[in-house]
Amino acid sequence: MLEIKGLNQFYGGSHILWDIDMTIPEGSCTCLMGRNGMGKTTLLKCIMGLVSAKTGQILYEGEDLRPLAAAERAHRSIGYVPQGREIFSQLTVEENLRIGLGVRRPRTRQVPPHLYDMFPVLKQMLHRRGGDLSGGQQQQLAIARALVLDPRLLILDEPTEGIQPNIVHDIGEVIQRLNREINLTVLLVEQKLPFARRVATDLRMLDKGRLVKSGRIDALTDELVRAHLTV
Repeated sequence: MLEIKGLNQFYGGSHILWDIDMTIPEGSCTCLMGRNGMGKTTLLKCIMGLVSAKTGQILYEGEDLRPLAAAERAHRSIGYVPQGREIFSQLTVEENLRIGLGVRRPRTRQVPPHLYDMFPVLKQMLHRRGGDLSGGQQQQLAIARALVLDPRLLILDEPTEGIQPNIVHDIGEVIQRLNREINLTVLLVEQKLPFARRVATDLRMLDKGRLVKSGRIDALTDELVRAHLTV
């Protein structure tokens, strides 16, 4: 579904991503792992067009995304939940959700009801401002907002960061349900090893901007954790 070929990216004179070759299989839940500062978020931003890659291709269902602006990529049915959530704090929950309806195919004026089944707390708080929600509730809102697009690929950047354990569990349940029941392809950055092992089917690991490991999540051994994840 998603294939990255020879991707290089720079910030000023700093070479951040080095010759990344990576495939995200359709129907997989792939966890992108690595220590802080290794290029994980930068790679996601390159995929979404928020950061420009210097060289390489980003092929999504055979189409190179690199020439497309970020807004055009949303029209390709790619949902994105950035690190820090970035909801609209002054808009209500319902208004945050409705923002995605304009790029949904086919068009609709209503937020899909099944999203409230996944995140019942959002239905209870439809008219509350996003900024008044707890961190965990904001994360659920950010994920639901991405799902309004009815994506075929969902990208999440550290969805459990700063979230209370019970909501971490609920988010994991939603990701598994989406991936395993409706075959939604998921790419997520995640630091919590138990969560990654629970929800992911595959792993890709970055170290100093280079891809150092690709495989099934079962390949995440203690030795690999010590070499590339332990601080």
